[in-house]
Amino acid sequence: MDRWIAATHGAELRRAADPVAVDLGYGAAPWTAVELLHRLRRVAPRTRVVGVEIDPARVAAAEPYAREGLAFRRGGFEIPLPQRPLLVRAANVLRQYDEGEVAAVWERLCARLAPAAGTSRGGLLVEGTCDEIGRRHVWVALGPEGPRTVTFATRLGSLDRPSDLAERLPKALIHRNVPGEPVHAFLRDFDRAWAAAAPYASYGARQRWLRAVRDLTADWPVTDGPGRWRQGEVTVGWQALAPRG
Repeated sequence: MDRWIAATHGAELRRAADPVAVDLGYGAAPWTAVELLHRLRRVAPRTRVVGVEIDPARVAAAEPYAREGLAFRRGGFEIPLPQRPLLVRAANVLRQYDEGEVAAVWERLCARLAPAAGTSRGGLLVEGTCDEIGRRHVWVALGPEGPRTVTFATRLGSLDRPSDLAERLPKALIHRNVPGEPVHAFLRDFDRAWAAAAPYASYGARQRWLRAVRDLTADWPVTDGPGRWRQGEVTVGWQALAPRG
C-alpha cells in the first residue's frame, strides 16, 4: 500500500508547501507510521507523518518513536490536526464496523482532506484491509469528491487464484461478493483469466498475473498499466465495482 501511495500520490506531496500524511489507527505499535514516513520521504522529502489512535495508551507507547517529521496524536475520524492532510491511510480500521456505517465514515474522512485546487486533485484517503503479514491487500482510494478506484494487491508467490483476495475486500465490498454484484463478477472473470493464463506459469507467477490482467482489460476499466501489474497489483475504477442498491 505504501509503495502504491508513493507512486500514485508522490507528485501531490512534492508540490505541497507543507505535506502532511496521517496513519489513522496505526495499532498497538507505531511501526506502520514509521514505515510510512520512510516510504514517503523517498519521493517527497518534506512530508510529515502523524499517527492517530483513539486509545491514549497506544499514543503514549508510540511517543518514544516520535522524531523530526513523525508525531502521534490521540483522535479518530475527526483527524485532530490544524490543517487538512494530503493523505489519510486507514488500513484495517473499518473491519469491526457495519457495512452501513462505511459511507458516513468515508464522507467524514474525505471532508478532512486537502481540497482540489488548480492542477491538484486534492488529498487522498486510502482505506482497505490486509492479512496479518501483508501478503494480500485490497483498498479503495478516495478523493475529496468520493471513491475513485479499488486496488487488489498480492505477493504473487502466495496466490492460488485471484479470488483468494476476496477475504481481504474492504468493508464496503466484502459482503457484496455474491452473485449479481459487480465485485463478484470481477473476481469470477479474474479467476477465469488466471486459469486461461496457466501456460504462462512456467515463466513464473508474475508473468501469469501480467497475462491475466491484460485479458481483464478487455471487459473491466483497469486504470493502471504493466509497471504496477508487475508488482502484483491491479487497479479498477470504483464505479465498475460499486455495490448495487
